[in-house]
Amino acid sequence: MKSLLAIWKLLSGLCHVLLGMWWVHVHFPRLGPEQRDMRVQVWSLRFLALWGIHVKVLGQPVVSGPALIVANHISWLDISVMHAARHCRFVSKSDIRDWPMVGTLAKGSKTLFIERSKRKDALRMVKDMANALKEGDVLAVFPEGTTSDGQDLLPFHANLIQAAILADAPVQPMSLKFVDARTGETSFAPCYIGDDTLIGSIWRTLSAPPILAVVHFGEPQLAHGRDRRSWANDLRRDILLLRDVDGC
Repeated sequence: MKSLLAIWKLLSGLCHVLLGMWWVHVHFPRLGPEQRDMRVQVWSLRFLALWGIHVKVLGQPVVSGPALIVANHISWLDISVMHAARHCRFVSKSDIRDWPMVGTLAKGSKTLFIERSKRKDALRMVKDMANALKEGDVLAVFPEGTTSDGQDLLPFHANLIQAAILADAPVQPMSLKFVDARTGETSFAPCYIGDDTLIGSIWRTLSAPPILAVVHFGEPQLAHGRDRRSWANDLRRDILLLRDVDGC
């Protein structure tokens, strides 16, 4: 029965992804920015619910931009969870742009793409992010640069934090964790680290008991004279504190 339920979730999720692609191609060109953002948020909530994942939000996300949300990174699910909690524009590696289905949805949600292997492209991205912040956007980055198991945080890469300094924009720390909705214990089912394959992680998630994604927003903060490295270290500490709050 567990396998049958997982297959049903998988098929329902794929249908929902195809529906999202149809919305991006057919309706998004005629919608204003706020309407598109709302559709992305509603789509994300529905997608997660179909896969047995519900979202609990602690703290208050920024109401409007400019703002840069900085979060820890655990899973391929993180982007959908964050969109469900508060729509934002993500900075993602450029190869996602060409992924089947996922690339279409990423472009539809106005993702900014970066060639991580090219130093010059990182400089270009900082400039693009600063311009987007000056225009009032809410952006989001994962400064760990890759996923971790959520038990600890990897060191933060500070490069993209520079965009907030250039734009004189606030940064909002945000923690993310997945727990078993029944027991409140940490759920490692959605993890995507080390030797995990995407298919294996997806199947674990679909086969797991109901999962609660706990999103905890901290207080927005300005640089107040900090350089990008010291600010990144402070943000990492703040996210660890947010993550350890028992909100279940």
